[in-house]
Amino acid sequence: MTHETQATPVTQGVHHVGLTVPELQETTSFFVDVLGYKQIGEVPDYPAVFLSDNQVMITLWQATNPEQATPFDRTNVIGLHHLALTVRDEVALKELHQRLARVDGVAIEFAPEPLGDGPTQHMMCSIPGGIRTEFIAPAA
Repeated sequence: MTHETQATPVTQGVHHVGLTVPELQETTSFFVDVLGYKQIGEVPDYPAVFLSDNQVMITLWQATNPEQATPFDRTNVIGLHHLALTVRDEVALKELHQRLARVDGVAIEFAPEPLGDGPTQHMMCSIPGGIRTEFIAPAA
């Protein structure tokens, strides 16, 4: 396969990320109540909920048959490995970590730590619905 270089990318950032979840209300509540997202729409018949943090939109879809769905497996499923969301700074990341440690349905994989050898900090967890999520505090 040949890789041709294009001067200007065709895409312009992420419009939205769509996630299928086993319990739509539980995951919606996590984004709204814990992360401060706003619900900007829904399609009850689908069912789907649209959320935003004023930077990115997250679309949540209710799995049709959650008890028969394959749980998230980052090493054996092609597609989403994890969702990475930016937080304001290292202080906000540490506060979020403390808050997430008290939230039902959240499993913390690792606490805030340096990302590689640089000053950027990050943490990883699974949010309600089982989606592996990284929170990143860019270095100042």
